[in-house]
Amino acid sequence: MKKFHLLALCLTFILINIELRAQTESALVTPSLEQKVIEWRRHLHQYPELSNREFKTAQYITQQLKALGLKVQTNIAHTGVVAIVEGGQNGPTVALRADMDALPVTEQVDLPFASKVQAQYNDQTVGVMHACGHDAHVAILLGVAELLVQNREQIKGRVKLIFQPAEEGAPRGEEGGAELMVKQGVLRTPKVDAIFGLHISSKMDVGTLGYRSGGIMAAVDDFKLTVTGQQVHGSTPWDGIDPVVASAQIINDIQSIVSRQLPLTTNAAVISVGSIHGGVRSNIIPQSVEMIGTIRTLDPDMRTQLHQRLREVVKHSAMVMGAQTQLELPYTTRYPITYNEPQLMQQMLPTMQRVAGTDNVKLMNAITGAEDFSFFQQQVPGVYFFLGGKNPQTPVEQAPAHHTPGFYIDESGLKLGVETLYHLAVDYLQQAQ
Repeated sequence: MKKFHLLALCLTFILINIELRAQTESALVTPSLEQKVIEWRRHLHQYPELSNREFKTAQYITQQLKALGLKVQTNIAHTGVVAIVEGGQNGPTVALRADMDALPVTEQVDLPFASKVQAQYNDQTVGVMHACGHDAHVAILLGVAELLVQNREQIKGRVKLIFQPAEEGAPRGEEGGAELMVKQGVLRTPKVDAIFGLHISSKMDVGTLGYRSGGIMAAVDDFKLTVTGQQVHGSTPWDGIDPVVASAQIINDIQSIVSRQLPLTTNAAVISVGSIHGGVRSNIIPQSVEMIGTIRTLDPDMRTQLHQRLREVVKHSAMVMGAQTQLELPYTTRYPITYNEPQLMQQMLPTMQRVAGTDNVKLMNAITGAEDFSFFQQQVPGVYFFLGGKNPQTPVEQAPAHHTPGFYIDESGLKLGVETLYHLAVDYLQQAQ
């Protein structure tokens, strides 16, 4: 009987500790801090900047970090910002990353803080909008910074905060993004042992997290193809070589690479042509046609095979028509697979489940979108996950997609983002002892 009472007391003690820990974690992001995060996000949303041009964004981030008493490094990879929170105890280094750049999209959401910013992009005047949620990512990481500073004495090690420019890709002819930050040593001095990042999703319910071990987002390689023929009057196409017809044949032929030549039971792959231009008049067959497209793969071997077959199919399809081709692959963008190191993912999954609730942490399918967070993961183990940003009352088919003028997120989801990133960092450092 005494043993029974002792066991009951132990169980009661454990349950009380679990409950107190949960209460402590839920109270970690106070209403005051949550409101700060929302205000930071709204400011950034109202004043977005394009890739490698995030000058005012970087200044704003620097201002907030310095207000916390942190020493800040600036002008990394052009506009990147880095700060380190030193814990009160010795230990390893973990990094947290948020991307800062916006997109050449004109906002159509009726918000008091909607963007009215315009800028030059590819020699055109365009609207600029945070149409992918990077404003939310920055605000979340600023919230995490405040929590880390408040609790620094309990931290065993240090946390490196990385605010990264140009995730959407540097302008042609420029370097940028995570690749350039890595090249400039952002994962050294001190050496980073692991890195975590998140992406808010307009299609996932607020209060949920999405994860996957291994490849979670695709590698991306864009390409430019120039098809050259012989210009001729449109009434006598037999007197020249028609690059328009040759281009149409090439586009049809390359679609068979994925559907008929790759092992799709291994992983998904996509090849798409997004733009094609040629000619100026209805009765002139032009000298050349240009097209640009994208390749998405989730398996390194399939990536290599698709690149090889694209070169072969383009060459031989054009040859049949008598045309010449020049293929630039990659053209401007080249990101590896966003790969969650399985052991680290397994190690940190309980943290995500504790913070969000086990039922709210969803195993997700890999997606063919791409992320340059993958460059960090090539150097150190990393975990990248998704944060719900959709009001649960909104049907998923009605939720606006990323990279569109109607992109919208429910700000009540930001709090979970702050809590999750904070606990991933602190728990990793604690477990690494």
